[in-house]
Amino acid sequence: MPDQLKIILRKFLIWRYKHIPEKQFIYILSAVIGLLAGLVAVTIKNLVHLIQKLLEGQFIKELHQAFYFIFPLIGLFLVLIIKKKIIKKKLGHGIPSTLFAISKQKGFMPKHQMWASLITAPLTVGFGGSVGLEGPAVATSSAIGSNFTRLFHINQTTRTLLIGAAAAGSMASIFKAPIAAIVFTVEIFSLELTMASMIPLLLASISAVLTSYFFFGDDVLLHFTLQESFGFKDIIFYVFLGVISGTVSVYFSKVYFKINDFSRSITNLYKRLLIGGILLGVIVYFVPPLFGEGYETVNNVLKGNIEPVLVNNIFNSPTDNIWIVILLLLGLIVFKIVATSFTFGAGGVGGIFGPTLFTGSVTGYVVALIINHSNLFVHQLSLTNFAMVGMAGLMAGILHAPLTAIFLIAEITGGYELFIPLMIVSSISYIITKKYVPLNIYHKQLAERGQLLTHNKDKNVLMMLDLDKVIETNFIILTPEMTLGEVVKNAVVKSPRNHFPVVNENHEFLGILTLNDIRGIMFDKKLYDTVKVESLMRSAQDIIYYEKHSAEDILNKFKATGAWNLVVVKNGKYFGFISKSRLLTAYRQTLINVTGNE
Repeated sequence: MPDQLKIILRKFLIWRYKHIPEKQFIYILSAVIGLLAGLVAVTIKNLVHLIQKLLEGQFIKELHQAFYFIFPLIGLFLVLIIKKKIIKKKLGHGIPSTLFAISKQKGFMPKHQMWASLITAPLTVGFGGSVGLEGPAVATSSAIGSNFTRLFHINQTTRTLLIGAAAAGSMASIFKAPIAAIVFTVEIFSLELTMASMIPLLLASISAVLTSYFFFGDDVLLHFTLQESFGFKDIIFYVFLGVISGTVSVYFSKVYFKINDFSRSITNLYKRLLIGGILLGVIVYFVPPLFGEGYETVNNVLKGNIEPVLVNNIFNSPTDNIWIVILLLLGLIVFKIVATSFTFGAGGVGGIFGPTLFTGSVTGYVVALIINHSNLFVHQLSLTNFAMVGMAGLMAGILHAPLTAIFLIAEITGGYELFIPLMIVSSISYIITKKYVPLNIYHKQLAERGQLLTHNKDKNVLMMLDLDKVIETNFIILTPEMTLGEVVKNAVVKSPRNHFPVVNENHEFLGILTLNDIRGIMFDKKLYDTVKVESLMRSAQDIIYYEKHSAEDILNKFKATGAWNLVVVKNGKYFGFISKSRLLTAYRQTLINVTGNE
């Protein structure tokens, strides 16, 4: 930042401290961040529409039909080049990157995340990548919120809140559903919903929604008109939809994890791009509705107009046969997650929210369609209602966000006529999926590394501890060949410590020697040259492995052993010690930083 801007900012901060109370200033920042989040959502959507319009132009219209599968590969290649030549830094995946910043980086997000996804996500989706834009929009908005707070020296607690406000603003702008956006932030980001946090989230959501209205007017992402009210006789069918939604959610999650693991096993980025890009292109060529986000398909399904979805199927199957229609729609359910996973695996940038809504709408529609044409029931179900509620079922299952699912669909439908079926389907789907897929797509990788925020405050504080600041390395190191005299002269006399690590020539940890171990003989000079460390040292009560153990693991080790100091091994070598008192002191300080309470 130029010196002149620093001076202006410093003067503003001084003025602000004098004239604007902290709480009111946070409210102002929330509204501004919401505005920026709304602009991000508008920008990212318009860039995708621009790219798709160019691809569908007259100049390449013939190529568009003949070489449909080429476009996703081109888009993914452009994204890889931008990553390597322009960004030159790791670009995290949407919402997980935001969760990681909150849990392990004190809410500080890299500056390049404020703009990187604005370029790479539209290229991925615009050229046919079968992913959504909600995740990149949330990550970009959160990064802007994080770096915005740096300017005003905001503490960690408030910074986390404003990152959540940015996320809520982004979701509110996309769906024009401010309440659902707040619920989403609380569920996914594990924020505490108090009056202190509610107002900033509300202000950000309102500001973002107004921004969206300013640019898009009354137009909404999902178009739905309630045509048939919910009836008591529909309950059993919604229970069935909940079970099917849970089953599809498990399938969706399992396939995503499997393909993701397969892609990560390919270390060469260009080979990964080629394999994933070609497979994605082939899938999109044979199943055109999987091209891009798929909201056009979703809206057709919500209107009950599925002819545009199926009319150009590659098999040229007639769409007047209802069972062929059902098979084609089942194909969309089966292959959507495959296309999404290969998009991510090939290096594409996007989110999972859009594919979840796509799969959910088709699932609900197909369930109602099968029941209506099975000749087992006289009662006819509303296809569009089931499509809408199906989206909630998949959201509750795949994202583990049942409340978000309920409130988002309720807001989109403009009322609460479907509230009961939404609750039935979402709760059943969530219960089933949670049993077989304990961690959702956003949380799995972070949880495996012990970096996942939850609603458990103690665990969150332990996870946020900076272990590097807790580890002490200023210990005098001994070797097994050292004599008692050398220990007394070079270690005991020179060190205020009462324990010393013993290592070999490769700096590998062998054991510990304490003052208690030599107290009875340390003044007997006759033993100075004959007694060696290897005969005096003892094993450590337990060992902390730097790459493996979290702060919670370390605290459990202290409880189990009753030790006051434990050795730390890093990359197979001795690294230092952690003391219980130092760990507890760091815990208390982190707790103060997180909660803002002394």
